Amino acid sequence: MDNLVIFDGVCNLCAKTVRFILRHESGQVLRFTPLQSSTGSSIMQELGLNPMNAETFVLLSDGEVFVKSDAAIKLCGYLRGGWRMLRVFRIIPRPIRDWGYGVLARNRYRWFGRYDQCMVPSAEIRDRFIID
Repeated sequence: MDNLVIFDGVCNLCAKTVRFILRHESGQVLRFTPLQSSTGSSIMQELGLNPMNAETFVLLSDGEVFVKSDAAIKLCGYLRGGWRMLRVFRIIPRPIRDWGYGVLARNRYRWFGRYDQCMVPSAEIRDRFIID
């Protein structure tokens, strides 16, 4: 499956990020699935990631798997306008980028809160989501 974002569906920051992507995406090519869905959970497990303790989102793009800061940077390439320029962060060494990403990921519930259940997409964008 290509052009797929696997995200934490109960994380406020993650759900807001998905809505941001939907508003700023240059073309409607990305699809989304929460890691709590059977599809998201299954793919996470296939990749050796624990969906019950995920500290990253996953981007499947161009036949490759991107996680942590690499996923965020690759995702910027799908956005229009100046947001694409955020790809410049590639120049920062991955260990430093991933350290910062990890701090945010480990504290996302404390800093941004969480939902009791997964985000439910509106009817207009439902076809962009894989929820099972």
